[in-house]
Amino acid sequence: MLRALLTLAAVLLMVLVGMGVYQRSFKTGTASLREASNARLDLFATVVEARVRRLEPVPATIQLNPLVVRLLADPSTSNVTTANDYLARLNAHLGSAAVFVLDVRGTVLATSNLTQPDDSLWGESVSYRPYYLEALAGRATRHFAIGSGNQAGYFASHPIYDGSRILGVAVIKIGLDALEQTWPMLAAPTLVADANHVVILSSQPGWRFTSLAPLPVERRVDLQLARTYGSLRLPLFPIDVTLTVDDDTQEAQGFVSGDVARHRTELGERGSQAGHLVLGRSLDGMDWRVLIFISLSGVRHQALLDGVGAGVSVALLIMLVLYWSQRRRIEKQKLLAKQMLEQANADLEHQVSLRTQELTDANAQLRREVAEREQTEITLRAAQDELVHAGKMAVLGQLAASITHELTQPLGGIRTLAGNSAEFMRRGNLAVAQENLSIVARLVDQMAHIITPLKSFSRKSSAAPGVADMGRVVEQALFLFQLRLRQDQVRVVNLCPPGQWLVWCDANRLEQVLVNLIGNALDAMREAPERVLTLTPQQPPDATPPVVSLSVADSGKGLSDTDLKRLFEPFYTTKPSGVGLGLGLAICRDLVAEFHGDLVAHNHPGGGACFVLTVPVNPPDTTAPQPAPPSP
Repeated sequence: MLRALLTLAAVLLMVLVGMGVYQRSFKTGTASLREASNARLDLFATVVEARVRRLEPVPATIQLNPLVVRLLADPSTSNVTTANDYLARLNAHLGSAAVFVLDVRGTVLATSNLTQPDDSLWGESVSYRPYYLEALAGRATRHFAIGSGNQAGYFASHPIYDGSRILGVAVIKIGLDALEQTWPMLAAPTLVADANHVVILSSQPGWRFTSLAPLPVERRVDLQLARTYGSLRLPLFPIDVTLTVDDDTQEAQGFVSGDVARHRTELGERGSQAGHLVLGRSLDGMDWRVLIFISLSGVRHQALLDGVGAGVSVALLIMLVLYWSQRRRIEKQKLLAKQMLEQANADLEHQVSLRTQELTDANAQLRREVAEREQTEITLRAAQDELVHAGKMAVLGQLAASITHELTQPLGGIRTLAGNSAEFMRRGNLAVAQENLSIVARLVDQMAHIITPLKSFSRKSSAAPGVADMGRVVEQALFLFQLRLRQDQVRVVNLCPPGQWLVWCDANRLEQVLVNLIGNALDAMREAPERVLTLTPQQPPDATPPVVSLSVADSGKGLSDTDLKRLFEPFYTTKPSGVGLGLGLAICRDLVAEFHGDLVAHNHPGGGACFVLTVPVNPPDTTAPQPAPPSP
């Protein structure tokens, strides 16, 4: 009882230390990741502000050119041409998307892109735009909008004065295409949202022009009237994000919540449940916010390694303490035994002087005890050898059962081929007989290869996978059953011709599996009124890595619920007593698992059983973690 409590306490200590180190490592790693990501966000925010805001003062300088003032006073053709030429040269020098001038009615009098009819607003009214309304009210403004030609841009405007009177509005459109080149510096899914919480830029194309929060109906109407986002409907952002914003620094941080499986797909992750850290920055003077989604899978993986390492270290420390305690106990026992021996020797020497006969008897008794101890040691060694021998015999029994089952199919094939060869030789068809005999030789080699594991108890014969033609293997397996197929009047529907389906496996092992499946199918159809064996290959388009699935379907009575649950258990069989060992399907699944395949069974909708054999197309990736083999 005490030993069990101590063991439980040691395990609990390991778990607590591992969990504590895991939590600490995860917290430290998250903090480091947040610090590094904040630095990248600061750099990105600086780049955005440098590329966009540097051109904001330009509209205020346009009124300094007398050509613009003259145009607003007299919008004649000559003044329009001169102003267009000036704005085009200015736009080319600045590298902006467009520069244009509006009159007080919101009509574009001059523009830099007159030669681009798809993107030119010359002669059109933009009085519905906020940048015109704000500037007409005497306020310089800037905001994001989708312009003509469905080209998004950042618009900055400024009123044009003649004294204290407003003559018009100067507007510059700053293109945002250059910002698309800055996504790699963040190395994570990123978005930029405007003052309306609408995603206007993103490294994920599917996120653009989605709303981070539901927009009120009144706000939607205002945006549609201003045509801020053109004719887009602005669906909700596909990921549920919970954010908290620091009022002083305007920094945002939060986490992804809601449907985890859907979010993993949106964020481009497979099989990860580590979660994401969301960090944000507000761009000074732009009412824009940058959000970055940082995966915590690396941090959680490192924390898990640290936690496991700490638990293992505690386990090693406990083992060292136990070893030291055991060693002290042994030393104490040795010392006590030495003291007892010394006392016995002293008593013996004292008795020698009194009774010599007693000393002789004691020596004889000691010799007998020594002889008994030596005999006991010899008996223990013999028992140990017997145990080792029994273990080897148990392994030999397992190998013998497996080999016996595997040899049954090649022997049956040899018997069939030998009979066919004799018949072909009787007919004088020596070529076909020779081909059958060559197949017999190959089956004999296969049997020799199967028997090889009996030479060594500690090593199992390994498969030699390579590129194999599944159609050719199916053809060879069916060839072994051609006599039985004719006798049982079985119609074979083989949709797997040679040369079309190449897979990565051991061809001999694959043939063993197919022979077993076909043999089981023939047994299942023995009492069926119509006997149809169907072999159908297909390559699932969404399988990763790519595989080829071969369905072996019969027209028998099918499998019961109990059969489907226990079908792959060793020594379970649906055949009568004395027919088969119940190891065929269990061994077949193990053979398929050796080359990273799978074997499942179900009932066919049209009746009968269907076994689906899945084989990879390419060699397995040895650097990626491999799935555990199926349990028997």
